Amino acid sequence: MRVLLLADDCNPDWPSLPVVAYKFARAIANYVDAVVVTQIRNKPNIDRDGLGNAEVVYLDTERVAAPLYKLGWILSGGKDVGMTLQRAMGYPSYLVFEGYAWRRFKQDLYRGKFDLVHRITPMSPTQPSPIAKLSPIPFVLGPLNGNLPWPKQFQAEQKREREWLSNFRSAYKWLPYYRSTYRDSACILAAFEHTIADLPDSTKSKTINYPEVGIDPELFSCPNRHIREQMTVLFVGRLVPYKLPEVVIHAFATSPLLKRHQLLVVGEGPERPRLESIITEYGLAEYVKLTGKISQVEVGQLMRQAEIFAFPSIRELGAGVVVEAMACGMTCIVVDYGGPASLIDSNRGVKVPMGNRDALITSFREELEKLVNDSNKVEQLGKAAYLHAMEYYSWDVKAQKMLEIYNWVANRQDIKPDFWRSEKDMTTI
Repeated sequence: MRVLLLADDCNPDWPSLPVVAYKFARAIANYVDAVVVTQIRNKPNIDRDGLGNAEVVYLDTERVAAPLYKLGWILSGGKDVGMTLQRAMGYPSYLVFEGYAWRRFKQDLYRGKFDLVHRITPMSPTQPSPIAKLSPIPFVLGPLNGNLPWPKQFQAEQKREREWLSNFRSAYKWLPYYRSTYRDSACILAAFEHTIADLPDSTKSKTINYPEVGIDPELFSCPNRHIREQMTVLFVGRLVPYKLPEVVIHAFATSPLLKRHQLLVVGEGPERPRLESIITEYGLAEYVKLTGKISQVEVGQLMRQAEIFAFPSIRELGAGVVVEAMACGMTCIVVDYGGPASLIDSNRGVKVPMGNRDALITSFREELEKLVNDSNKVEQLGKAAYLHAMEYYSWDVKAQKMLEIYNWVANRQDIKPDFWRSEKDMTTI
């Protein structure tokens, strides 16, 4: 099968969406004859590392994309805030990207040189795709992830994130190509129920629940764990308001029991000065360490050494970092909202109810205290988390699931694929 993959964001060195798209495209190319179309800005890093078996075509739209990116940066106040505004500013440049891709591959599509087109990025459901309407062959969209409202308890954090535009998010449904994108896509991949709920009702029969997060077992894997008497609690993520790393620090500050253990906070961002002041105010330097930003390899090493992953983010769409922690056999504590709530259940981690900041501090403190007093539970939950992560989230497993979807879209199999159907389930059909 020959597939044209559209991935304007696709970069092995850039965190979040670009590296997810890169690893996803590379894995897909192990199972199909793939041509990846991406932006010229990704060329140096992809040329250095390669993209597996995929052929790569670069499109130079920087004449439009660069000034819009710079304007979005200025209007939002920097790279770590105002993400909704920055995505909105990328809409015109993405239309240019697809226009270039259409002109480059139009004749190939009409001549049958590809079996289908798959747009991997952008993953936001607010970004329409003109090629969905234009393509003479089946068009696959996604995985998409979005439509997670700000919790009403955290309006102050929303303001600090400069996310005022998210209040007008539904306006995207009036953008050009919105209706044709969802009408003409042969299949829509949507991550988690919060995204599926936002899709037009007419798309439900062709929508597949397919998470965008994934793991590289070479970086994130489960060691033979020996739970130590002094445990390590780990937070990994950008230090931004909505991820609320301060919740875990305050949990340590108010618990003599937790101070017998260690908290490592990994990441960088605008919240770091606030976190440093909290550590100083409560005299936590002996128990709480800020590492700054470290490499993915180093993150994997820390996850294999630590026992508990505490992640109090209150508006997390996907939470790939939670899957990475699960793959390393960690017991995860997350807020029961958004992507993390879908990744964790009571058999493989701990979920705390959404509440205001003080309620979350109390919940995290209580759950952390229970865990550090019960090493057997930490070990059992970590093993279950590891098994779940390996069954569904390794890039190779996800690529095999993607091949099933391609075959269904191309009418090579009759049964609509179910991402969550396990191999055991398949043997009973």
